[in-house]
Amino acid sequence: MSILHQLLQDIPLPSMVRVQQRFDATCLENPVESLRHELRKPGAIDLLKPGQTVAVAVGSRGIAHIAEFTKATLDAIKEAGAVPFIVPCMGSHGGATAAGQTEVLSHFGITEQLMGVPIRSSMDVIEIAKLANGLPVYVDRIASEADAIVVINRVKPHTAFRGTVESGIMKMIAIGLGKQKGAEACHQLGFKYMAELVPTMARILIERLPIVFGVAVVENAYDETCLVEVLPIEEVEQREPQLLELAKARLPQILFPQIDVLVIDYIGKNISGDGMDPNVTGRYPTPYASGGPDISKMAVLDLTPETKGNANGVGTADFTTRRLVDKMDQEATYANGLTSTVCAPTKIATTLDNQLHAIKAAIKTSNILDYHQCRLVRIRDTLHLGEIEISVSLLEEAKRHADIELLGQAFEWRFDVEGNLFA
Repeated sequence: MSILHQLLQDIPLPSMVRVQQRFDATCLENPVESLRHELRKPGAIDLLKPGQTVAVAVGSRGIAHIAEFTKATLDAIKEAGAVPFIVPCMGSHGGATAAGQTEVLSHFGITEQLMGVPIRSSMDVIEIAKLANGLPVYVDRIASEADAIVVINRVKPHTAFRGTVESGIMKMIAIGLGKQKGAEACHQLGFKYMAELVPTMARILIERLPIVFGVAVVENAYDETCLVEVLPIEEVEQREPQLLELAKARLPQILFPQIDVLVIDYIGKNISGDGMDPNVTGRYPTPYASGGPDISKMAVLDLTPETKGNANGVGTADFTTRRLVDKMDQEATYANGLTSTVCAPTKIATTLDNQLHAIKAAIKTSNILDYHQCRLVRIRDTLHLGEIEISVSLLEEAKRHADIELLGQAFEWRFDVEGNLFA
């Protein structure tokens, strides 16, 4: 028996209960039709001319209905007589390669065959300007040669800084359109200055490129579309802060302010740029953002298939598994840290042979007197927080909470012979 096995063998696992957390579920009944209606309003499609080439910039986040939104936008552009094509708009994601970024889009159902237009993926950029401090401003060369540009993105809080503009259309323009080199330039001085640099770089690109409009999406806590707006480019900077506040109010969250152990089944770039959303976990990669629950120890168990081995965020956890590490594409993961200049999330957390030991290790180190009373929460990932599992020590607190409903009786953990959870 190994020393680690000896240290962990007597650590008890708490009985668990499945609960439903209730959030504001307001959403659009038909979000794609809502977008089609938005596209018909003045200041969008009507600005395009027949025969114009239009670069439609699409990113790497797991946005609900993103393939349908992209297709509806492309179809509207075609109806106007213009000639659209897709450019991946995602900084260093997809391993910072043209083929990798095309593959990322394919995982969201965005392919040339399904969209009916070419995907022109390249990491080639041109320097379009320099800021007063000397930082270069880059743009995808292919997009820069189009007659018009359209940007599609979700508006949400960023995971590493706070500002009037965080993740959304402006960031997509400043970082996504700049590909790896643009992302690198925007991150070079660190997240301390991102709240200033993102809108500054975006303004320059808006001024010098034929960006016509943005498609802005806001989602509720259940990963459903609650708003989609087509914003003429001159309205983006004024409207986006309002959409950000709306998005913040609809963030999913764990409704227990103090947790001894958080177990997360999956992390991945399709879940969050940080693998798991720090706005949910309270574990931020920089000191320039805050909020979320007080969590003593955190264990992450596996990677999503969609992340293609990019394990960015694993270093934010305390414990992980051999299964996750074996799936890790170190080159793709480290590219994130080298581009963003924040390398702590790309480190490998303390790695245990299986999921059972990772969970037990988190309990053992959670600094509580009685392990049987561990306040433990298990979630699938940080996008899906409706149904979660809680330890019986949280039951009374759950019963008193108006937005938590018990879904069944207490049950025990079930592991296979290798010490991994049954699916």
